[in-house]
Amino acid sequence: MRGVFPVLQSPFDDANRLDLDALAAEVEFCRRAGVHGVVYPAIASEFQYLTDDERRAGVEAVVIAAAGAVPVVAGVASASGAQAAVYAEHAAQTGAGAVMALPPILSPGRPDELRAYYAGIARAAELPLFVQHSQAGMDAEFLAGLVRDIESVHYIKEEMHPSAHYISGVLEALPKGSVGVFGGYYGRWMLSELARGATGFMPAADTVDVHVQVWEAWQRGDTAGAREIFNRLLPLINLSVLLETPLLKEVLVRRGVFTSARMRQPGALQLDDHDHAELDAILENLQPLLHA
Repeated sequence: MRGVFPVLQSPFDDANRLDLDALAAEVEFCRRAGVHGVVYPAIASEFQYLTDDERRAGVEAVVIAAAGAVPVVAGVASASGAQAAVYAEHAAQTGAGAVMALPPILSPGRPDELRAYYAGIARAAELPLFVQHSQAGMDAEFLAGLVRDIESVHYIKEEMHPSAHYISGVLEALPKGSVGVFGGYYGRWMLSELARGATGFMPAADTVDVHVQVWEAWQRGDTAGAREIFNRLLPLINLSVLLETPLLKEVLVRRGVFTSARMRQPGALQLDDHDHAELDAILENLQPLLHA
């Protein structure tokens, strides 16, 4: 798997239910944007606030909407290996192409516990596994060990800072071609990560058509063009880092993908008039690049 695999945002209707029709529309939007795969559910999907039934129904809806045109990476992270394995088995039965897991989400595990957690997910899914590196204690040597010891760990999603350094460390610790490393964190370090050998990215869905254009320019050797497009996108990435998922959903509403920017997360930030004015200016500058 290579390329741009957006993490989908979770749409909620006026009754605060997961809107499966809007989720399917988001998949179609991403397909029109030229993505190479989609990811659901993950942190930017508010997966922590979905019920078990919603998680299953959401993955099923995404797989159906993708219709085999692009692979679906199912997020299976949980507080325990036992629960993560249940999600992993469901993802495989549903037709996902791969699974992805954060470390246990409530309590950081010891190295032996983390290895057992990922090994259990691998056994349950029997699919390629993305290990999401997002906590201390999982250095390049540890991650390389997971790749060597667990056959289905084919990918790392790197989100620790400085991510580009971690990418270099993992790739240098393993034989060439033995692992794919994807960047995350809104694609904020995309160019540096590409230069170090990143094989893909998992930004949010709101402006994924622009991320695809950066990727395509880089792949055809136009690094100057990739940087020019990326620099146009960077103000929105920076605002997204500050305002997070509420901003992503607002952009999806403005682009006609969602009808509501409702959040499930308790205490979620609410955009004010100044946020909307800043977003207006950024999107006006980005308009020529918004193709989907």
